[in-house]
Amino acid sequence: MENAKVYTTNLRTYGTTSLLDKLEKLVRAAGIETLPFQDRYAAIKVHFGEPGNLAYLRPNYARRIVDIVRSLGGKPFLTDCNTLYVGGRKNALDHLESAYQNGYNPFSCGCHLLIADGLKGTDEALVPIHQKHVAEAKIGRAIMDADIFISLNHFKGHESTGFGGALKNIGMGCGSRAGKMEMHSSSKPQVNPAKCRSCGVCRSICAHDALSFNDQHIMRIDTHRCVGCGRCIGVCNFDAIEPMNDEANDILNEKIAEYALAVLQGRPHFHISFVIDVSPCCDCHAENDLPIVPDIGIFASLDPVALDQACADAVNRAPIMPGSVLDTQPKDHHDHFTDTHPETHWQSCLAHAEKIGLGSRHYELISIR
Repeated sequence: MENAKVYTTNLRTYGTTSLLDKLEKLVRAAGIETLPFQDRYAAIKVHFGEPGNLAYLRPNYARRIVDIVRSLGGKPFLTDCNTLYVGGRKNALDHLESAYQNGYNPFSCGCHLLIADGLKGTDEALVPIHQKHVAEAKIGRAIMDADIFISLNHFKGHESTGFGGALKNIGMGCGSRAGKMEMHSSSKPQVNPAKCRSCGVCRSICAHDALSFNDQHIMRIDTHRCVGCGRCIGVCNFDAIEPMNDEANDILNEKIAEYALAVLQGRPHFHISFVIDVSPCCDCHAENDLPIVPDIGIFASLDPVALDQACADAVNRAPIMPGSVLDTQPKDHHDHFTDTHPETHWQSCLAHAEKIGLGSRHYELISIR
């Protein structure tokens, strides 16, 4: 089988050429012009960033992609789905206000913003896929109504999946609230009582009243109420909350791959990943930490699996950022993502995605100056 082509450019600029100009040169070389945009709706999936987080992608990048799609005759819109947890993006109104706060609006981006699963996260399309874990994926309706799909991804670490790249942005990001619950349902956290400091921060972030103090004032998790979103894991400053078992995170990763298949199958798609501000956790957090590696560059491909593999390889080749959380962790796995979050196995997502025909982990890396 021929290797998938992944195109990349570094963050250097020359003369009057801006980074946005390099982005345009990259995506045109990677094949965005081969997509049949004329008079077709193009969904550009992007994470607008939780208010307080500063690692999310700047809207300037989205604007350049919007302009390219328009120049090719397409009708672009930026989109995302509502979150499962409490925060600034749990319904369409709050979600749009958060996007505006972070600089995403029709005037700065040159197109409209649509929250794909509606006001309360219930406007979904049921997509039959009949895979290992998911028979019928629940995807935000506006995303499935689009003719062409583009993912604009911030590549970074993730506390449940190892890293978040194209497949995470597509699979988890395009799921409705019910879809997100389905993906998370196998992954339930537990509290390590020796580490719990009874601060209660985890309880304040839970949207499902699953956390409460026991008689010793140690936090406990009601697994019947818990939907496994993993939000409490990320907000605990004492590492007192952890997944119950490693298999659950593997199942989560495989479900993400299957949901990505539901989004992409049967229509043209294109993918762009920015390996910058590689924070240890997701942009869903209302804060971000020091990046675990220096900024690397921008990658683009018609194959989302090859793209994620190429970005992961690039991060693992990069030096560790001094003072970052990765710098303080034991280096037991010789893998930056697993060393940052030892309970995760990021390769399970890519392996399953390749198995179900979503793309190839074998790639040819082509540099664009």
